[in-house]
Amino acid sequence: MPKISIVIPSLNEEKFLPILLESITKQTFKDFEVIIADAGSKDNTVEIAKKFGAKVVAGGMPGPGRNRGAEVATGEFLFFFDSDVFLPDNFLESALGEMQERFLDLATCEFKPQSDLQLDKVMFKLANLTVKLNQSINPRAAGFCIFITRRLFERVGGFDEAVVIAEDHDLVDRASKFRPLRFLNSTYLTVSIRRLEKEGRFALLEKYFHVEMHLLTKGSVKEDIIEYEFGNFGTEDKRISKKILDDLEKNIIQLEEKYNQFSDNVKSGLNEMQATQESWKNTLNHITSTFQNLFKKKSD
Repeated sequence: MPKISIVIPSLNEEKFLPILLESITKQTFKDFEVIIADAGSKDNTVEIAKKFGAKVVAGGMPGPGRNRGAEVATGEFLFFFDSDVFLPDNFLESALGEMQERFLDLATCEFKPQSDLQLDKVMFKLANLTVKLNQSINPRAAGFCIFITRRLFERVGGFDEAVVIAEDHDLVDRASKFRPLRFLNSTYLTVSIRRLEKEGRFALLEKYFHVEMHLLTKGSVKEDIIEYEFGNFGTEDKRISKKILDDLEKNIIQLEEKYNQFSDNVKSGLNEMQATQESWKNTLNHITSTFQNLFKKKSD
């Protein structure tokens, strides 16, 4: 019986899953098992999982998939990840050690974006800060980094399969009524930004805000209040409001890239300040115009 059971829901993850599984093979702590709950992948996901020695079970949407994985898990601790994260080499050793030292049954940790954009780093810092500030009064944890003892998971009945979105928050909320959620200080994980790129950063924040308001006012989300797909990361949302938000996002990213270019030029001794400042001015004007259009659309 391993100490840790790692449970990962998957659907067509041949691109990202090998990165996670490779980082797991490098762990300094070795007393674990890996369970892939696959929702019917059409690519090489299952073959890749088996190649790395993972146990594969039939899954489904993230909540049911995680439950199917947990049903065959034998570890004392359940570590839930998503396929598009990867871990530092000492992650399992640090996370388990801190949970045992602090007598924790429920925990999460810092998550960092696989991105060099300052915009992404700021968004993730705010997300981490929100989790830290709310861990005692309004506990939340992302499904890609939930760590829970098997006894507590079974006590609350696992993920509620009637919940269609934010099943991770629902689990943590119910579990925290028995044992408090705590934020680990000893480690972190890195997650891809593919969801941000698919949905659009600001459009995704708008969706999350809508979900959070439902959670606070009506409880668990058991109906489709927003569009949120499991997989299908090649498709794009074509709504007009999303395009406005994406335009805003695009201009902010362009502004950051221009700043980085300017900074690099200064460091290398090049004097292109005037041209760069003019470019910044044009980009800022575009951002201002985008905000105006956004508010106009909202008022309409």
